[in-house]
Amino acid sequence: MATQSLYRRYRPRRFSELRGQEHVVRALRNAVINNREGQGYLFSGPRGTGKTSSARILAKVLNCTNAIDGEPCCECDSCIAVEAGNSYDVHELDAASNNGVDAMRDLIEKASLSSPGRHKVYILDEVHMLSKGAEAALLKTLEEPPPHVVFVLATTDPQKVSATIRSRVQHLEFHLLPMDELEQHVRWVAADAGLTVSEEALQAVLTQGGGSARDTLSALELVSASGGDMPDTLAYDEFIEAFIAHDPGQALAALAFAVQQGRDPRTLAQDIVRYLRDCFLSLMAPELVQLPDQRAAQVADQAMRMGAAAIVRSMEKMGEILVEMRHAPDPRLLLDVALVQLTHEAAGNDMRRQRHGRAVVTPRAT
Repeated sequence: MATQSLYRRYRPRRFSELRGQEHVVRALRNAVINNREGQGYLFSGPRGTGKTSSARILAKVLNCTNAIDGEPCCECDSCIAVEAGNSYDVHELDAASNNGVDAMRDLIEKASLSSPGRHKVYILDEVHMLSKGAEAALLKTLEEPPPHVVFVLATTDPQKVSATIRSRVQHLEFHLLPMDELEQHVRWVAADAGLTVSEEALQAVLTQGGGSARDTLSALELVSASGGDMPDTLAYDEFIEAFIAHDPGQALAALAFAVQQGRDPRTLAQDIVRYLRDCFLSLMAPELVQLPDQRAAQVADQAMRMGAAAIVRSMEKMGEILVEMRHAPDPRLLLDVALVQLTHEAAGNDMRRQRHGRAVVTPRAT
């Protein structure tokens, strides 16, 4: 039998176990305690922040026979059935693969039927992927839902959900976890699971997770499988150091290593922009940097040595390259050129002069 993934093994079962989403927990628990639960919710936020887990917890507590202070008991038959995924009261639908009108009409027909529990809960994940026709069918039901039905819509992109649907549901926004709280959680998981992980690897895991509990636990699992030390991975500070030192060779060597490790040039460019953003924030608003303390100090040092103007220029250039990469036959070539332009001092000066509209001719030595 395959070993259960860490993020599934340590998935929250009660609201009290949900990390970093106190505002969501408070709203849902108070609604349950006061018997004022809504018939439609929209959970939005980055991936791995607890949207689907919260929807399942809400589904459990709405049908739990021994709920206490807005928390499910996780021991009654209803709670056990929800956790096992075979409850007649809870139905989950992936809107990304069931986004047509027929799938939505089938859901609506079933919603009108009675169920064993007090509420029938429908959880629609990635609801922004629904087609226009499916959205219209869902909207009709949200306007006049059966009294025993609760809809929980989850999405990573709420702006793509139609305004008419958003106006008919209670919108709760999930946030990335603060780095100190995420670190505390990861250390607890590692200790509880009996994992031996080096301090360097732990810091790398937190950085890679980027505030997402699920992504961080997945990275922790990979590190554990590799023996507790971080496997050979790309250090993005190599690119920053190359920018600071005006060393094209260092930047191209880092790119070659990344491609050798199987990294896609476009994804790599996005990651470099993300790293540059952390550098920029460390200068302008350090409290917004979501990195472990040790890593944040390293990024701040690089940002000071690189300078705000160079950071912004690099972000602009990488942004332009990302747009050009969409239709480029060889995206790596574009990234090669961009890195040379950003690291080679002469090329960087030429680029700045051209931006200001001044043609510069360098005389040849005679």
